[in-house]
Amino acid sequence: QVQLVESGGGSVQAGGSLRLSCAASGSILSLNGMGWYRQAPGKQRELVAAISSGSSTNYADSVKGRFTISRDNAKKTVYLEMNSLNPEDTAVYYCKARVLLQQGIYYTDYWGQGTQVTVSS
Repeated sequence: QVQLVESGGGSVQAGGSLRLSCAASGSILSLNGMGWYRQAPGKQRELVAAISSGSSTNYADSVKGRFTISRDNAKKTVYLEMNSLNPEDTAVYYCKARVLLQQGIYYTDYWGQGTQVTVSS
């Protein structure tokens, strides 16, 4: 019913930048909060950044000042601009969206398939 397709991951050297995109499609009536999470090998998935429907944002302390989350409601897309990347940012990055389906009553969370980000020193 809902698909979240991420793009923009890849390999970069320390100090470099990447921009992730996540486009939502399907039987969507409304998109509420959207966010990016990441999971490194052997670690739990953690919140990186989130943005509300009104574009309020919050960030993990480890990425404040380096990452910027934004959204384009018309395109149903959320972005994550990542600058000054370091090896500790290496992980699979997942987007999440809270969606109200066209035939739904409640908002439901959907996840993307993940995109790998690798930062080498």
